[in-house]
Amino acid sequence: MDHDKIVVLDFGSQYAHLIAKRLRLMGFYSEIALPQAEVASLAAAKGIVFSGGPSSVYDEHVPEFNSDILKLDIPILGLCYGHQLMAKEYGASVGKAEVGEFGIAHLTASTGAGNAIPASPLFEGIALPSQVWMSHQDAVLSLPAGFETVASTKDCPYAALQDLKRKRFSLQCHVEVKDTPEGDRILANFANRICGMEKNWSRDQVLETIMTEIRDAADGRGIGTNGRERDGKKRKVLLFLSGGVDSTVAFALLNAALGQERVLGLHIDNGFMRKDESRIIEKRYKEAGFTNFIVEDASEAFLQAVYKEADPQKKRKAIGETFIRVRDSVVARLKLAEDDWLLGQGTLYPDIIESGGTKNSHVIKTHHNRVDGIQALIEKGLIIEPLKDLYKDEVRIIGKQVGLSDELVFRHPFPGPGLSINVLCSDGVFADRAEFEASGERIKAISIEGALTKGRFSGISVLPVRSVGVQGDFRTYRFPAVLSFGDIFGDFPSWDELEELSSKITNASADVNRTVVELWKRPGAEPALRELWCDKPRLDQTREADAIVLDELKKAGWYSAIFQHLTINLPLASGPDRCSIVLRPVVSEDVMTARFAHLDRDLLKRIVERIVALGFVDAIYYDITNKPPATFGWE
Repeated sequence: MDHDKIVVLDFGSQYAHLIAKRLRLMGFYSEIALPQAEVASLAAAKGIVFSGGPSSVYDEHVPEFNSDILKLDIPILGLCYGHQLMAKEYGASVGKAEVGEFGIAHLTASTGAGNAIPASPLFEGIALPSQVWMSHQDAVLSLPAGFETVASTKDCPYAALQDLKRKRFSLQCHVEVKDTPEGDRILANFANRICGMEKNWSRDQVLETIMTEIRDAADGRGIGTNGRERDGKKRKVLLFLSGGVDSTVAFALLNAALGQERVLGLHIDNGFMRKDESRIIEKRYKEAGFTNFIVEDASEAFLQAVYKEADPQKKRKAIGETFIRVRDSVVARLKLAEDDWLLGQGTLYPDIIESGGTKNSHVIKTHHNRVDGIQALIEKGLIIEPLKDLYKDEVRIIGKQVGLSDELVFRHPFPGPGLSINVLCSDGVFADRAEFEASGERIKAISIEGALTKGRFSGISVLPVRSVGVQGDFRTYRFPAVLSFGDIFGDFPSWDELEELSSKITNASADVNRTVVELWKRPGAEPALRELWCDKPRLDQTREADAIVLDELKKAGWYSAIFQHLTINLPLASGPDRCSIVLRPVVSEDVMTARFAHLDRDLLKRIVERIVALGFVDAIYYDITNKPPATFGWE
């Protein structure tokens, strides 16, 4: 079926597909294309969007771009890298900004000749100043020929540009994320007012497309995941079931499209589950009417696979490959003819893009659904991933469309590797001590005077462990900054103040990518980096603390307001049977961005008191970092 469309050129940003998704959710059909696409393939588009990307436009190796695209007589909108690329192509200077922006900023209207504020169809119906989400270190440093400045931020003078004659518009911010509240209106203004496109896409069409793709894959029709013509053979589907939202919705879709007789769900208890999780999953699936699934206890195999492994990437790969080995053993035990089965996964688009899954993208993490064993099956055309082009909020919508209960659809996400990726490991050798000490000295130089109106602030330092972040589409591993207070519960700073301070610290320092608040430390304890691994005792510690947080969130009515809570176990302890805990509840709609949850103080105090009572914790921290610059998890 032919559609009017907006084409999004993917320069390798984590957010390229999110732009297309936002447009589709608003009813405007959109497609992804490479920036070196032939002009003829884009000529029928109603408009083009240049996405963000991890490169600098002045780097030696940048995504290939067909500059003839700018000669097309159709509207073009550049975002982040696309904003900088457009400016450069039209003669402006682009380079390192004096101050990078990661997180919330505010667009303010610029004044032109005679102090007049330039009118812009892109901002029709939007009042400035307006909150936006930034993630950039580079910036446009001069005005391109023919353009005018529409808006700026405190640290970005050329934040919004336009050339009305050539129908060229560009923004340094990310309008596709929910933390730009007027982002949908900006995209709708571009699609409808500027490109003249009418709404032509619906959620029902998305579901219908997915169901058709499932049947085509299972019946051997069309093009496979390996890009080759399928062989016409009908197959059944074996699906890994973590019990999380993604695999559950994928399971329901496969059952609806193919029938239970052609689908088998395999829930593997890998030893990394939450407290009583496998038992609860089995109960919920039976209540939902699913009888075509089995539960396999493979906890010993998985624990052995990560034994004394401290490298997060190697740990994820080991877990992914163990899933394949367990799958193979189940197939052999049940005497399933391997060529008669596809392997189903609940992979989402963010999983693929963060694994470097598009031509121009960089690896943020190695996802367990993209290890070598999975890639080999993809190459053979034996993988089926019904949700691979979707984001979490879309998955939940589809889950409701196919009749799943709120209990299954709106539970907190729980990835296949489970709690293993929440348990940070160390061999106890602090090879980075010199860099850690230097980072600690530099972080103390950041001025926070006046940033807090409440709270008896007592110091800023860094923790001697590294955590993962994503800044400008690149993965970073850095020491977290930690803020200490005399008695945080006695005189609690406002969350807004702490959020602003967290952003200031991560923007000002190249040493850190996240900030935490010390909620409690055991009197007399001096937690230090120790040799601690992802074993059953540490997993049990994490399970107990995690269960307390989830229980308190549910009792206080906060569970549904939180997108995901992660309980992080740090190898910082005063003894081998102790640990430090980080609380990481986040609010998000699309996974690509998130804000840390501003929990009620009394709720947080109850959580801390109950975790302290467990008896094995030396310190408790609260992660006050948004994404970006930090990811959800620490590993």
